[in-house]
Amino acid sequence: MTDTIQHLIGLFPQRAVSKYLRSLVGRMTVLGRERESRKLLVYFGRLLHQQFFISATDGNLSVRLDDRILATPTGMSKGMMLPKDLVIVDLGGARIKGRREVSSEIDMHLLIYKMRPDVRAVVHAHPYTATGFASAGIALDEPLCSEVVMTLGEVPLAPYATTGTTELSRSLAPFVFKHNAILMANHGVVSYGETLLQAYQRMEAVEHFARIVLVTHQLGKKNLLSDTEIEKLLMAKDRYFNHWRKAPLRAPA
Repeated sequence: MTDTIQHLIGLFPQRAVSKYLRSLVGRMTVLGRERESRKLLVYFGRLLHQQFFISATDGNLSVRLDDRILATPTGMSKGMMLPKDLVIVDLGGARIKGRREVSSEIDMHLLIYKMRPDVRAVVHAHPYTATGFASAGIALDEPLCSEVVMTLGEVPLAPYATTGTTELSRSLAPFVFKHNAILMANHGVVSYGETLLQAYQRMEAVEHFARIVLVTHQLGKKNLLSDTEIEKLLMAKDRYFNHWRKAPLRAPA
């Protein structure tokens, strides 16, 4: 359909007709992006549930759609959502589309989008090992694993704040700019990225690293990477990401 409209634009170069048809292409692109984003949010919501990163009605996810945010609803299992259950809000958190109420923690998502223009997706969950560290007041910020240094970096611990309040956003604010995942004291984890896949994979990486750190605690020994070794890893990271290319992501049928 889009190809047909583009062909018509070439046939009818008159300014008014061309402008109308181009705006129609733009609206179709936006609708297509929203439709695909709904499918992806449902897919990753189920994946969070299947991985036991959330239970009951825990957790929330969102995707930035230009000047709008597509987010999961409150009071609903993220493993049982349908695309129509999702809610669209503006950058102030006001609902503009959807029959359900948006997550009570939407302010946390909006803060991250405001502070990090590069971020297009946010995931909040309660993976049990990482949340255990958060509840014990222990950050995941020691250089134990080379892969974590390269792909995730330090995971700091934000002070406790009541869920669903502006206090929660304020507690996260000092960490958002320099980190891609944050432990939330006595609460859980929030991760974010350029795509929903990246945001989800960072959540997986936090939980995986937490399990490794837990084992070192149980063994009573840890062997930290040296500053020189960290520097080499960061150089390797730059080379890796210079060759990294984004691929279109589509939800499984």
